[in-house]
Amino acid sequence: MSEQVLLEARDLKRHYEVSLGAFKPKGTVKALDGVSFSVARGKTLAVVGESGCGKSTLAKLLTLIEQPTDGELLLDGQPVQGATKADIAKLRQKIQIIFQNPYGSLNPRQKVGAILEEPLVINTTLSKSERREKALAIMRKVGLKEEHYNRYPHMFSGGQRQRIAIARGLMMNPSLVVADEPVSALDVSVQAQVLNLMMDLQEELGLSYIFISHDLSVVEHIADEVMVMYLGRIVEKGSSETLFADPRHPYTRALLSSTPRLDPSKRIEKVKLIGELPSPLNPPSGCPFHGRCQFANDRCTTEVPPLQTLEGRLIACHGVEEGRL
Repeated sequence: MSEQVLLEARDLKRHYEVSLGAFKPKGTVKALDGVSFSVARGKTLAVVGESGCGKSTLAKLLTLIEQPTDGELLLDGQPVQGATKADIAKLRQKIQIIFQNPYGSLNPRQKVGAILEEPLVINTTLSKSERREKALAIMRKVGLKEEHYNRYPHMFSGGQRQRIAIARGLMMNPSLVVADEPVSALDVSVQAQVLNLMMDLQEELGLSYIFISHDLSVVEHIADEVMVMYLGRIVEKGSSETLFADPRHPYTRALLSSTPRLDPSKRIEKVKLIGELPSPLNPPSGCPFHGRCQFANDRCTTEVPPLQTLEGRLIACHGVEEGRL
């Protein structure tokens, strides 16, 4: 049976006009520059890359916080662009977000019960007792106790706060959860607990995840597919198994070689990145990665590599295409 596509992005772009100072023409930051992918029901797509690669901009478009400059987003086959305000409100209920920082994303002046019930107050006609019942049921699912209902966020550990944030994200029975660096603010021991919880909830509720992270060691166990981004573009995309066993793009290899791995057979040769991430306001010509790539040749400096299917994955690299890598 073929997988059912829940979310599809077609050539998504998000450009921002920025002022470069008095008497100068405005510049354009291409935060996202033509990204296409799909997410199947009950599956996890991990989006990885350094800060500035477009991950958070993508999260804003997927959660309908911002509109794309160009391109199309479809949820359950329904185009999001051009939808009425009422339709957008309904679509927003199907897509929820879990933020990076459980300390900053919860209102310190609200008790847990009120935090969880707030989406129900805004979006439903449930009675007070029905809202409480639903909040307690979700709390049980994420491993929180009934007595936590009347406590404030500061009374919890980081891991417990992220459980509260996950519970809030599930209150509207979403189909898709966008998790933006959901464990990076947590201790390593707590990270594993939260990731296991997310995987259990996915299995139980049939959730789809878009898991945004800069840390490949975190996504290895949770992701079905991995999409590596650089300067607003996809440079490599494939199954988690394929990318972790045999990363081909020099940027993917650099990210993976800097990831600690216990199994010696899974360690890959260290790939050193040269220099800093270029400014999206003034990206380099040709392949956006060529200035930091030890394998770049003249073609790389002038010609943008197309994203094409090679060796069982999508990849944008002249070196792989030419058989040099």
